[in-house]
Amino acid sequence: MNGGCLLLSSSSSSSSWSFINQRLQLWGTSSTSRHKLFIRSCLSSAAEAAESGVESGRRVILEKVDKELSKGDDRAALFLVKDSASSAALKCFGAAQQVPQRLYTLSELKLNGIETASLLAPKDNTLGAIERNLLIAALFGFVTAWNVFDFGPEELLYVSLAVFFSWTLDIVAFAGGLSNLVLDTIGHNISQKYHNRVIEHEAGHFLIAYLLGILPKGYTLSSLEAFQREGSLNVQAGTVFVDFEFTEQISAGRVTATMLNRFSCIALAGVATEYLLYGYAEGGLSDVKTLDGLLSSLGFTQKKADSQVRWAVLNTILILRRHEKARTQLAKAMSEGKSVGSCIDIIEKNIDETDI
Repeated sequence: MNGGCLLLSSSSSSSSWSFINQRLQLWGTSSTSRHKLFIRSCLSSAAEAAESGVESGRRVILEKVDKELSKGDDRAALFLVKDSASSAALKCFGAAQQVPQRLYTLSELKLNGIETASLLAPKDNTLGAIERNLLIAALFGFVTAWNVFDFGPEELLYVSLAVFFSWTLDIVAFAGGLSNLVLDTIGHNISQKYHNRVIEHEAGHFLIAYLLGILPKGYTLSSLEAFQREGSLNVQAGTVFVDFEFTEQISAGRVTATMLNRFSCIALAGVATEYLLYGYAEGGLSDVKTLDGLLSSLGFTQKKADSQVRWAVLNTILILRRHEKARTQLAKAMSEGKSVGSCIDIIEKNIDETDI
């Protein structure tokens, strides 16, 4: 007993209720309100103890998940999550409410407050402006140096060839990774909006993946962080997933509708998040192109591809709207560099059972 309240266990429920009844009789049969308050207090304490046990168990599971992911054992990590998804510990994994899949018109999307033109054609104005300013600064510096050092035609030719060679090398060898690294690093340091947008974008990918039953494996929030972690300029910032089931289906040439639906929504989750927060998307053009390429490789006609994309847009945005609190807290955790397991814990804590 703690503070006059008895926590009931299954092994002693009969004797415990007998004890409660005896206490109620001692208080007098006319004290109905006091009896109700006493029982409510007992049940409330029992519920709090159960919730505490669930959270403790979830933390243990997620620590194991982090350990398996750090070892590179994706299958073991996914098994742990799937095995716990049927219990209260990881109730949200793959549990998102989804809209029926059918052909949705653009008018139906507009009725739900969705303008696809602002979502499916992202243009990064922030990095675009930075790139233009860098080019202007470089040209100004070159002209200044030419005048100061009295460069001749030969020096001008050498400098032009060096610049052209560097640009070509970056495009061919690193797929533009070096220029992306420079622009992204500058963007994160001079534009707080750009920095926040990238975090929110990746939080959208992470949340939608988890709620649809795809386990996130890790994330990076800048090209510099991705380069430091992977040691390659060909790797950009983003969220990666435990996707061996999907890649196996791709290799076999048979992708199930369920798996395609999941990855269609995950691909569009970043631009959908930006759209909800800012009214338009800037980042995520590569995500949209990747989805278009996937649908094309699967032999989708344009009409069928449009139907798939519209459904995915509507489904993703409605999920994000429903779980705005979880996404906000997740973005905060990701900005602090929390582990995948800690991020999942944040999601579970901020989504009520009635919302899934």
